[in-house]
This record gives sequence, structure tokens and C-alpha cells, in this order.
Amino acid sequence: MPSSNSESYNLHYEPHLIDKKWQTKWEKDNLYVAKDDDPREKHYALTMFPYTSGDLHVGHWYAEAPADAHSRYKRMQGYNVLHPMGFDSFGLPAENAAIQRNIHPRDWTLGNVEKMRDQLKSLGATYDWSREIITCLPDYYMWNQWFFLKFFKEGLAYKGMAPVNWCEKDQTTLAREQVDDEGNCERCGTPVYQRDLEQWFFKITDYAEELLNHSGTEWPAKINLMQDNWIGKSEGTEIDFPIEDSPESIKVFTTRPDTIYGVTFMVLAPEHPLVSKLTTGKQQSIVKKYIADAQKQTEIERLSTDNNKTGVPLGSYCINPLNGERVALFIADYVLGSYGTGAVMGVPAHDQRDFDFAKKQRLPIKVVVSPPSWDNSPLEEAWTAGGTLVNSEQFNQLDNDQAKHAITDFLNEHGIGKKTVTYRIRDWLISRQRYWGTPIPIIYCKDCGVVPVPEQDLPVLLPEHANFKPTGESPLKDNPDFLNTPCPKCNKPSVRETDTMDTFVDSSWYQFRYTSPDSKQSQPFDPALVKKWAPVDLYTGGAEHAVMHLLYARFFTKALRDLNIIDFGEPFKRLFNQGIILGEDHEKMSKSRGNVVNPDQQITLLGADAIRAYLMFVGPWEQGGNWDTKGIRGISRWFNKLWDLKDFRNRKDNLVPESSYSDELTLELNKTIKKVTTDIENFHFNTAIASLMTLTNLLWKIGSDGDSLKDNHWDEAYDSITLLLAPIAPHITEEIWELTGHGYSIHNQEWPTWNENLAVAKTFTLVIQINGKIRDKIDLPENTGEAESIEKALESSKIQELLQGAIPKNTIYVKNRLINFVID
Repeated sequence: MPSSNSESYNLHYEPHLIDKKWQTKWEKDNLYVAKDDDPREKHYALTMFPYTSGDLHVGHWYAEAPADAHSRYKRMQGYNVLHPMGFDSFGLPAENAAIQRNIHPRDWTLGNVEKMRDQLKSLGATYDWSREIITCLPDYYMWNQWFFLKFFKEGLAYKGMAPVNWCEKDQTTLAREQVDDEGNCERCGTPVYQRDLEQWFFKITDYAEELLNHSGTEWPAKINLMQDNWIGKSEGTEIDFPIEDSPESIKVFTTRPDTIYGVTFMVLAPEHPLVSKLTTGKQQSIVKKYIADAQKQTEIERLSTDNNKTGVPLGSYCINPLNGERVALFIADYVLGSYGTGAVMGVPAHDQRDFDFAKKQRLPIKVVVSPPSWDNSPLEEAWTAGGTLVNSEQFNQLDNDQAKHAITDFLNEHGIGKKTVTYRIRDWLISRQRYWGTPIPIIYCKDCGVVPVPEQDLPVLLPEHANFKPTGESPLKDNPDFLNTPCPKCNKPSVRETDTMDTFVDSSWYQFRYTSPDSKQSQPFDPALVKKWAPVDLYTGGAEHAVMHLLYARFFTKALRDLNIIDFGEPFKRLFNQGIILGEDHEKMSKSRGNVVNPDQQITLLGADAIRAYLMFVGPWEQGGNWDTKGIRGISRWFNKLWDLKDFRNRKDNLVPESSYSDELTLELNKTIKKVTTDIENFHFNTAIASLMTLTNLLWKIGSDGDSLKDNHWDEAYDSITLLLAPIAPHITEEIWELTGHGYSIHNQEWPTWNENLAVAKTFTLVIQINGKIRDKIDLPENTGEAESIEKALESSKIQELLQGAIPKNTIYVKNRLINFVID
């Protein structure tokens, strides 16, 4: 009998019992354990692993369930599928939880892992749990340290002083990507400001050009574009502007060398190393205050087009190398020290930002690219389009595009400039002043300097105890047992690095660890198994990771290739980004809004399959959709019908063999197999389910007639629909497969195939007459009945024009041949 919960939804089966039965058996039989020695073609499917926040809602299931359905589909197609799962478990939320709950971050994290693992298992996914990874465990994070040492040896890891984004509440640095558009910490919402710290970096800029190359991958164009914009390649000219009365010069990068004769001022970033040297005595206090104010702003605020472009003069000058004119030097917060050279030449006539700044500072505005029909009158706004050079000495009358090359060549010939390329991307700041992360394996010795921890001494373990209160320095500094250690070179007392690594290091290579998670070799994974499984064939997850995780993973992969650890350069061949499932209030699910839907509750009522199928039915996966509890009832009614259809088999002996539905069923079955196959391949789960519903209704209609089944035709169709639904609803289909006399398991069966010739409806030409004279011909499917044939004939524009609203007195119908309308 159905359970009371099932009865409240009028279910004809007991999903909670079916789910538990099959999940237990699948796990016992290791049904989804990927075998490394399987000779079939491999398919490595990976979904971005969840952070150990402690609870999964249907938003997580919206990411997981369709990805699992696709993996099941590939498995039934005959692929050897690897579909692993693990937990991203280091990071600031765990440490904040430790502070708020007075609990160790490890205990909070591992407790959440247990809960989330159970929730993920209730999904009924094909995850190979034998390969599970948990990034906060030493057997994983020791390899973060191993990679760091490899990078350090090759110059890809280095320490340097740099302005960083600082969150006062969390007392830690933030990567640029972790600051939202309003300049706040993305985690806690606290305004972020700049401060100088000595930090550890990975040299991702060495790979800037290669990261712009997306060949060999099948990624969404918008993701590639976002990465390209973040990398920000600019081709232009680097020019040396000599400093007045000094042997030094200021290097400037510009994409508009054609405007060099229009330079009337120069702007340095507040953090430019020459600012203190170039600031005159009377400007010292003004400049110092301006720099302090600029440090309170994030880069996003400084670059905002809404901000007034402020700046103060340094009191000194540089010289335009082409015309010898003195150029006043300023600092302004809209110039960043970390982009380009940290200096920008001001050409107010041809840059609106410079134009506004010049007007405010009462600086000259010199036109050097002539607007059409310009009469030498002052400009009302900057002219940023092309034109002919004026006021540019020997380059006058050149088209400005020609002038770019000519002036660059001139600068190069005279040793004062050269063609160059710059990138917006900066090196990856990996230092974090927190406890719950991978310790950086570096020791500082007074005599030997910076000393890497020997590989044989890894892992550098996190100590059991730490002061979790945010102080602005790593809590590891307060643990003398961790901090103090002998130098590996001279054995003298030394201290460890106390910063920990950015957690994006954990997720930059985890896809390779899944291939051999228990590897005890001298490398983080078995090279032979990485060669067999990697790169990942299909990676699914949110588009919000376009820059941070995905770009870092690509950098990591290329660096490992160059270290001869792997032999390929891209981590993920194909990438698919799902949309977002919204709450019933049409807002993004969040605890603060109170619109989060707990899948555990829904599973208890309806079973995992109904939730899975509903999430795939709400709309195109890449677009997202709205959660609607009423909508799940429709899925449940469909499942009831599918469940009840199996009973028609028991009535078959009483039925006559001929079927008036035979051709219709053949057509619909082949169409459905073709459409579901194509749709699942392309992640169009909603339309795949719709076509399965149509076939279900036809089977119900045929079965309900009771005397229209033909041989095994209906049975074959029912088996096919069960197989086609299996990736989407694995539990109920497994149960139906068993109850209809098939061998275990449905998920080991071959995917149905279709006959292309039978997937297209056969047609006939219907001749339409009026009073016996042929007036039109239309093509209709062969199974079109009399009523529909007459309806289609009357819809003909030619017939409507001839009838002029008259109603035929008589209609003569010859099946699949003609219709004659008698109007006299």
C-alpha cells in the first residue's frame, strides 16, 4: 500500500521504499564504480563540487540532477563513465562558523560533509563514491603544497609587496574577483579598501596570451568572452617621457600614439613608485592625504565612470619626447599602479575622461586629430573618432591610423618608444591571513633567507589549535609549535610562513585527483590514469565561475603541462553552464528571503525521481526556471500513469492481434526515441520529457481501448519509454523494469535506437474539389482522419476565397484521396 505521504499526493506507488531499495542495491553492487581497465571508450563527466556549507537546497539539485541524467545517458550509450563527487571544504565560511559557534572549523566542515553526502546520495546519482575527495584533509592539501614547491622552483610562485583588497570584518585579503560591483566583500558585504602587504602570488600573467586561445574546447562563447575581457589584451606603444632635470623617465603605455602631440598633462597612479620622488615640498601634505584617501577605495570604485575624476599636482614636470614641451605631473585615483605602467598620458582633446579632468584642473586642450570641418574653435567635448592629424609637426595630414604606425616607428628608431602588448590580468594573489586553508610550505631563516620545505617533509599540517579571532594576521602566528621550526638547510631556529592558500588552489586541479584519489606515489595522481581519463569530457556548473575557478584551472593545467606532469593544456573539453532555479516568489533562493526549498522534505513526499524530473521540466536548463510546488503534481500524475501502464501487460492474452494504432505508434515511438536522444545530448531535458509524456498518453490511449494491441508492439514501446526515462528517473524505471520481467539493471541496458525512415510521418496528397472541379491540393499525414482532413481543406486560402463564406451543402470524402465540396 502507498504510504500516508504518498496518499496525500494520490500516488499509486511508494517512492520512498523504491528509492531506498535501489540506492542500497546500487551501492552494494558497485554499479557506478568506474573501472580503470574497462576497454570501452571513456567519458569523464564532472559537476563542480559543492562547498561544505552544511545543507543542500533544490538549487544544488538543479545543478546536479540534469548532469547526472546526461551521465546515465552516456553510460547507456556504451561509454565507460567516470562521474565522481567530492567536497570543497577549506575557506573563510568554516572559520567564521568556528568563531560564531565556538566549534573547530574541521568539526563543522566534516559534520557538513556527512550531511551533504547523505543528501547527494538521496538524489540517486551515478557518483563513484569510491573516488571521493575532501580538500581539507591532509592527503589532499599536501599536494597543494607539492604544486606550490614546483611552481616556486620554476619561478611561477613568488612573494612581493602589493596593494591588496582588504576586508576589515574578515581581516583578510580578497582577490579582485571576490569584491562585488559595489566594492564590498562578496561574502560579508563589508566595504573593501586597499592596503599594502607582502603576499604570495602565482604568475598567471606568464600564460596571458595562451589563455586567450580557446581552440580545442567547446565552451560557451560568453564564458570565453568574459575570460578574454578579464585578461584584457591591449596592443599599443610604450613611450618614455623624460623627467625634467632628471636622468630618469616615466614609461607610458598607450593605444593612441597618434595623439602624442596632444599630451598636456601626465597622471601617475597614487601607488606609482616615483610619486614620492617627484612630489615637491609644498605638495607633500596634499599628495600624502590624497594617497591615503585613494587607499580607502577599491579598484572598482576608482575605475567607476560615475566617480568624479579627482587628482592633485605633484609640482613637477616631464618632457614630451617629440615636441619638447613641459608636461605637468599629477596623481589621480582613476589610474591604477597594477595596470599597464601605472602612468597615463593626458590627451584631453581626444579622451573624454582626460577632457573632464583638464577642464576641472584648467589644463590646455590641444586638438591633434581633426574632426570633420573643424574650424579651430574650442571643443565642447572630446573628439574620440578618427581623422587627420593636425598640430603634429611632420605627421600632419596623415590619417590617424597611418600615424599610429608612423609615430611608433619614429619612436622606436630614436630609442624612446616601442610597439608593445599589455594585459589587464594580474598575477594570482594566493595569500590569505586565515587559519582554515593550506599552509604555504615556506620557512624563513635569518641566514638562509626564504627556504622551501623539502618535499619529503610534506604535508605541513595545520595545527590542532589556533586563535580564530580575526586580528589582521594569520592565526597560525599565535601557535608557537607551528611557527617555530629548524631551517631545513642550516638547522638554525627559523619560522614558518603563516599565510594559507586561496581555496581556489584546491579546485584548480581536483579534476585530476579523481582519477586516482588514493595515489600514494611521489605525485598527486597516477600519470597513467590521468592520461586515460583526462581531460574532462564534460564539465557542468554555474557561469559565475567564469573568471575565478575556470581561469585558474586553465592556468594550473597549462603550468602542469610545462612541468611535464601532464601532457595536455586544457582541463575541460566541453563546458555547460546551467541557469538558476528561483523560488516560488521568482527570486533567487536564499535563507534571508525565506524562499529556500529543502529537497529532503520533497523527497519524503514524492521521491527523488519526481524532484529530478520536475527540475528538468521547468524550462531550458541553461536558462533556469521557477520552483512551483503545483508543477510537481503534474509530474507525479504522469508517473502514476507510467506506473499503471505496466498492468496492461496482464490483459494482453484477451486481446485480438490487430491494431488500428500500429502505424501511429510506430511513428510516435521512432520520433520520440530520436527526439529524446537529441535533446538529452544537448541538455534540452524539458522538451525530452514533453515528448515522453506524449508517447505515454498514446500508450495509455491504446491500452485503454483493450482490443487494439498488436503482437509485442505495445510492449516494445512501453519498454522503450522506460529505457528513455531511466536517466531522468532512475528509481521508478528500475522498479518497472524488474516488475515487467526484465533482468537487472535497466541502467546496464543499451540505449534505444530509431529508424529514420519510420521517424517521419508518411503523407498523401489530398485533392480538394468544389462541385467536382479541382481547386487545390495539400499534403497530409497518412493517418489523418475524415474530420481533420475536412478541417485542413477548409483552411486552404484558395478554398476560402472560392467559398466566400458559403457553407457546403454536401461533402464527399474519399480516404487519403480527395474531398469534394458541393455548394450548388
